Amino acid sequence: MIDADTYPVTALTQALIARPSVTPLDEGCQTLMAQRLSAVGFTIEPMVFEDTTNMWARRGNQGPVFCFAGHTDVVPPGDISRWHTPPFEPTIIDGYLYGRGAADMKGSLAAMVVATERFVAKHPDHQGSIAFLITSDEEGPFINGTTRVIDTLEARNEKITWALVGEPSSTIKLGDVVKNGRRGSLTGNLTIKGTQGHVAYPHLADNPIHKAAPFLAQLSQMHWDNGNEFFPPTSLQIANIQAGTGASNVIPGVLEVMFNFRYSTEVTAEILIERVEALLQSHELDYDINWVFNGLPFLTGEGPLLDATRVAIAQVTGYETSPQTTGGTSDGRFIAPTGAKVLELGPVNATIHKVNECVKVDDLEQLALCYEIILEQLLC
Repeated sequence: MIDADTYPVTALTQALIARPSVTPLDEGCQTLMAQRLSAVGFTIEPMVFEDTTNMWARRGNQGPVFCFAGHTDVVPPGDISRWHTPPFEPTIIDGYLYGRGAADMKGSLAAMVVATERFVAKHPDHQGSIAFLITSDEEGPFINGTTRVIDTLEARNEKITWALVGEPSSTIKLGDVVKNGRRGSLTGNLTIKGTQGHVAYPHLADNPIHKAAPFLAQLSQMHWDNGNEFFPPTSLQIANIQAGTGASNVIPGVLEVMFNFRYSTEVTAEILIERVEALLQSHELDYDINWVFNGLPFLTGEGPLLDATRVAIAQVTGYETSPQTTGGTSDGRFIAPTGAKVLELGPVNATIHKVNECVKVDDLEQLALCYEIILEQLLC
């Protein structure tokens, strides 16, 4: 293990990586964080929902509330034989820390804790409150994690003013990109009904693949909106198609199609649903469809949180950051609807979910400095 006095963020990251917290497991990560936070005056509130371990920790009773948000769970390591080093044995090679979760997002969690310890030591009577919202199911079905904690906080009218999510937002170098919003996500699970039969007697069957082909072609080519200055145009991708028995002489009875929208603030989920179902009806298809709403689009514009983050990144790195809304979803989508301003700032994302996931040691230490300056900008 690395020297904790010289590289405190990296040392804590190593301790977290060594806990194999494949979603929805936490494997003691939150306990380790809670011990550190309790020592600097945080009240720790575990929230366990079904198979998911969550933690709400708070220091202070007044607003504004600055919240660090993140997750201790990681995706499975995949083919372990392709890793240079064991995925849950954190190893430093040529200035990079290797291990599952190094970038997504145990490095950010460690930086949050260390930054908070330093900030509280310097400013024990800081304004407002500091909070941590940590879950173990962000990489999983996201049913019993952040969304359940937010429901609990909302029920008792406990509000977050600013939330900084530690997702790996950087692309080439630390802090070059922060996420100040995310697109909405909507999934359609569509079943087109036909009649199964023998391919030699098509007049006695009704092939749902043939019936659906013109609809699917039109669906994939539809123009949904033009986007705006903050969001690219809404996109649709067909993710999965299944039909048939596996036999070449059987006409299938049903066709199942899964597709997903990533949509801008120019449309709503209701508008997209209406347009898809109108198209289905125009093709006179016999269908069932189940819609899965994954999250609203959100945008954090100019204001104290974005200003503080810009200042911090410029002071630590010497260059300006670029706020963007591209990429997938994050748990920020559950926090933003409460009225909180949400940003994502974390390490370079080039190796997340891959074998040999890694993060630069110097970036981890600098990330904690960024977080500390953000706290100073907002709570001093």
